[in-house]
Amino acid sequence: MPPHTDDLIRRQTLFWLAATAIVLLLGIGLRYPWPADEPRFAQVAREMVESGQWLFPTRGGEPYPDKPPVFMWLSAFAFALVGNLKLSFLLPSALASVGTLLLVLDIGRRLWGREVALAALLVLVCTPQFLLQGKAAQIDAVVTFWITLGCYGLLRHFFSGPHWGWYFTAWAAMALGIMSKGVGFLPLLMLLPLAIWVRNPESGGGRVWRWKLASGLAVMLAVIALWLGPMLWQVHSIGTDTMVAYRNDLLFRQTGERFVNAWHHVKPWHYFFTQAIPTVWFPLPLLLLVFFKPLVALLREDRPARVLLTWVGLVLLFFSLSSGKREVYMFPALPMLALVVGALWVRVRGSVAAARTSGFFQGLLLLIAVALAGLGVALKVSPDKLLRKVPDYADAVTTLSLPLVAMGCALLILLVLIRRRDLLQRLAATSLVIWVFVSLLVWPKVDPYRTPQAMMEQIEQRLPPTSELGLLYFKEQFLLFSHRPLTHFSYLAPLAEQERNAWQWMKEQPGRHLLAPTDAELTCFDVAKTDSLGEAHRREWVVYGPASMRATCEPPLRPRRFVYRPVTEGVLP
Repeated sequence: MPPHTDDLIRRQTLFWLAATAIVLLLGIGLRYPWPADEPRFAQVAREMVESGQWLFPTRGGEPYPDKPPVFMWLSAFAFALVGNLKLSFLLPSALASVGTLLLVLDIGRRLWGREVALAALLVLVCTPQFLLQGKAAQIDAVVTFWITLGCYGLLRHFFSGPHWGWYFTAWAAMALGIMSKGVGFLPLLMLLPLAIWVRNPESGGGRVWRWKLASGLAVMLAVIALWLGPMLWQVHSIGTDTMVAYRNDLLFRQTGERFVNAWHHVKPWHYFFTQAIPTVWFPLPLLLLVFFKPLVALLREDRPARVLLTWVGLVLLFFSLSSGKREVYMFPALPMLALVVGALWVRVRGSVAAARTSGFFQGLLLLIAVALAGLGVALKVSPDKLLRKVPDYADAVTTLSLPLVAMGCALLILLVLIRRRDLLQRLAATSLVIWVFVSLLVWPKVDPYRTPQAMMEQIEQRLPPTSELGLLYFKEQFLLFSHRPLTHFSYLAPLAEQERNAWQWMKEQPGRHLLAPTDAELTCFDVAKTDSLGEAHRREWVVYGPASMRATCEPPLRPRRFVYRPVTEGVLP
């Protein structure tokens, strides 16, 4: 590659990396955590900082067994550092996504060169799932970073090694991935294609396959033991039923049992291939189909591409074996697939088929821009017909007419200006511009309809300051916006058991009240004698006072109650 071309690609790479990092951070502080997952992790992080108890994550004072603690630790560290939950809760995902981009750029450059590295970056940016997860406070962006780091370490060792430091770093990254979401071991699947297609040098020098490889398992177990050992010791020392249940749920029910016998998100075996990939990974499936013959040639000639695509297939197969499936499960495979697509695109971009494909996508992007602007105009001129399909967010949607028109017009101008640029650059630019508008204009307008802030303020106005408040149908977002202590009766308990505990709690002391939705079919309370607070999260919420209690209620099988007392109000304005 000529020096001036290399410099140009280097500058372009820095530009796209910086632009993507800015967009990932854009909008932080403009919205609160949104259901379903974000309020949970934000509240857990808040309680870690408030209580100083980092070993056992809690939500509302009750141990939270659904996930290992690393993501919550990162969120809590960001909150402790920034001091404001609204500013900190999105930071771990955004920074992890930047880290993933850096890893992909570096390994792409080492295996194929700067052109492929840049193409892989652009593929990630234009794939909807990447920025969607990078701008959400969920675990998946962080666990994807750990898994990508694990793959990076293995690739460094086996393709440009031996690099034993990077090899053992891969195992440490897998341990941190396991401590984030349990599936951090996925880079291990790469050892299978590596064993098939990568050999030791015939000279015997610089051997990448040695018995020393087995000690990587010791590294992973040692890192996990730094958390698991103290956790198990504390559970044994405390010995309560609650702590034993936490241990068993975390180590067994939420891992092996959830994989073998999923109890929610049940989908058919082909879900990832027929529904998830065509949507959240678009346009990658289309590119792979259009350039299928060049892809086959690439795989025949290029060992790294063959190893990576085989690994992606093994990851998808692994998750397809479980009955429980979500789009985010396959997200960790995306960075390695982006490298393969990047290598493929650099091969074919000068072909006639690439020119036709580029023209097709240019027309599709223009159509999307016109559709966004037209939707905004329709919302402004005739909102009634459109709002019938989203009655729960009708008020929010009506405020989006002008942002949608502005977004559509901006895209039209952009696409005309960069019409001669590479296809991946146009796709990436479109993705970034959309997220700029979403972050700065859409988020602030939708935010009041995605949080119970107004409802919790109503409670403060209606109830005396000394009144205690209980909660049925536990939702973490109510804890985030509560100005007073909230009592709940175990997130893990059945609703009937929660209700019986709530009735006893109210019976013990006058002046206590209970917050619950009207669709909770309660037998110990009379919903006709309640005060309505309006709707939040597609439910009407009411306050049950002493007058709403029935004369008798069946006692609970096990008395359980947890109290959360807000200490910091960093989440509040």
